[in-house]
Amino acid sequence: MPVFKVNVKWQKETHKQVELSTDEPPELFKAGLFSLTNVPPDRQKVMVKGTVIKDDWTPALPKLKNGVTLLMMGTAEELPQAPVEKTVFLEDMSESQLVSALDIVPGLKNLGNTCYMNSTVQVLKTVPELRNALERYQANNMNTNDGDLSGAITSSLKELFLQMDEKRQAEITPFVLVQLLRMHYPQFNEKNNEGHFVQQDANECFLEFMRILQTNLKAIDSPAGRRRKDLVEQLFGVDFEVTMKCKDEQALEEPASTFAETSLQINCFITAETKYMMTGINSKFSETISKRSPTLDRDAEYQRTSKVKRLPAYLCVQMVRFFYKEKEKVNAKILKNVVFPMRFDMYELCTSELQQKLKPMREKFMAEEERKNEEKAAMKMKDAPPKASQKTTIEDVECEPFEFPDDPGSSNSGYYELQGVITHQGRSSSSGHYVGWVRKSGDEWLKCDDDTVSPQTTEEILKLSGGGDWHVAYLLLYGPQRLPKRGDSDTGKVQACETVPMETDGAK
Repeated sequence: MPVFKVNVKWQKETHKQVELSTDEPPELFKAGLFSLTNVPPDRQKVMVKGTVIKDDWTPALPKLKNGVTLLMMGTAEELPQAPVEKTVFLEDMSESQLVSALDIVPGLKNLGNTCYMNSTVQVLKTVPELRNALERYQANNMNTNDGDLSGAITSSLKELFLQMDEKRQAEITPFVLVQLLRMHYPQFNEKNNEGHFVQQDANECFLEFMRILQTNLKAIDSPAGRRRKDLVEQLFGVDFEVTMKCKDEQALEEPASTFAETSLQINCFITAETKYMMTGINSKFSETISKRSPTLDRDAEYQRTSKVKRLPAYLCVQMVRFFYKEKEKVNAKILKNVVFPMRFDMYELCTSELQQKLKPMREKFMAEEERKNEEKAAMKMKDAPPKASQKTTIEDVECEPFEFPDDPGSSNSGYYELQGVITHQGRSSSSGHYVGWVRKSGDEWLKCDDDTVSPQTTEEILKLSGGGDWHVAYLLLYGPQRLPKRGDSDTGKVQACETVPMETDGAK
């Protein structure tokens, strides 16, 4: 394979011993230059001795050799904003103009079974604290020669989010992010016998993004309390208190052991009896397992009991729908209908200490619910039509804090509201199709099917619970329910912040 070690001069910097392979397209080489300079490939102009390198190496091949210097031009700064255009009516708008006017997120082009990544990106983008942290992110080490591409992947995700926020086009091609992800993780670069990229698991991709961001995004400083290691752990980390007690009658005197665990998501295990998400989650919070007893010096049954001692602001729930079939050698899928709620309460799964801490904010939610019920009753007595709510974004409403003062990124109520779903359609994890569904505002949702984005309603989201070959919820992202501060409630600005508690089982 023709591989050269070349130098790349950009502005006042010269990057030496950069690997260049002519067996790979120039786009991949430019993706590596992006990781070195933070100049996106579409802004790069690369030349070797006066010859511009475009879509193939052919014109530049005679001039390529070890030690040759390539000249690169391009800026890492944001491009200037397009000039303000005159008013255009909806019927005269292009597809990209409609995306901006109707406030629809751009779609992401599928680059060879990359729907697992596209759906993950769309759901991750619903977390505002994550978006803000990425905007502030500055890579410390963009050198990819050591094989560590986490900084480059973080920068690429930052650039992709910025492109999506600009809404200049209906479809964005995430070429750099896909290439970097495949370079960093061999499993995402796997191909079948025909040379096509194979389908990958969206939850695996979600967790790999989480681990990368853990490395690069710093935690929010806390004045007191436990210091969290990184921003991802602050926003998504669930702390558990686990107790193990031997059930064998011959070891009843063996003291119970208690230890701590932390996870970035909780699992909903599905059996024939599982009808609701809460049931599947609760099944693993109290279970019988087998392990070696130091008292009996043999394996024995233990009761493992888990309680949550710290809730994050964002709760990620994985529906464990895939299991390995030994005979068919495939990760088969459980299609069973498991109802998930639009609003979710974690209170009963928490330790008594955490429950006491959650009560003050929960009482405020209850008071707001009572106020609304009294208002509705009064309006009914007067035979007056209900007040029309103004549709606003959450930024328009001043809300109560959703986190404890000494624990940034936590939940101080235990109440959550669904804001993103990744679904899978198909019969195994190595085939089928992933789609992202994200809440726009209130009951307005968007279906992000790769490059096609379409409006949806809450009613359509509730149909994703399973039971057939339709899209089935695989990963659910819950965000903090928001409570408007008193004073805003009477201004009509409550729509986006209206988050009263509902049942944990079912979706009424």
